[in-house]
Amino acid sequence: MDHHHDRFFADPRSWVAIAFVLFFVLLGPKLWKVATTMLDKRAETIRRELAEAERLRAEAEAMLKDANIRRAQAMTDASALLEGAKREAARLAAIAAADAEQTARRREKMAMDRIAAAEKAAVDEVRLAAADVAAAAARSVILENLTADAAGGLIDGAIARLPQALSPRRAA
Repeated sequence: MDHHHDRFFADPRSWVAIAFVLFFVLLGPKLWKVATTMLDKRAETIRRELAEAERLRAEAEAMLKDANIRRAQAMTDASALLEGAKREAARLAAIAAADAEQTARRREKMAMDRIAAAEKAAVDEVRLAAADVAAAAARSVILENLTADAAGGLIDGAIARLPQALSPRRAA
């Protein structure tokens, strides 16, 4: 039996086992306390990080909800602006069409007035030309056929009819 004990203590593995047991018996509680303190600190750090992550997630969800509300409002506003712009464009197009129609009517009336004035000028010109031709023909006939006594009688007759011929023109 002695031999067995001698062999136990002679084996270096036995001393390592004894040292290991003594190490944990003597320093185990301190090591355990240090290890649990480190683990507790790490757990607390993880809890804080999780709480921060939860807070950030809640903020992100709130920001997303707010962004969705703003986007929907912006879409509504854009639709309203588009409808207003369409109505304004239609109104301006109607005004432009009415203005164009008035301008066309004015120009047509001006053209018609110019045509009427040109016709009147042409008729007056033809009348003047006819009067000139008639006067020249009358002069020619008178010069060829009229004697001095007949000419005096025509002049006296024309002078006598002059007040009567001028009176309708004064009334006009």
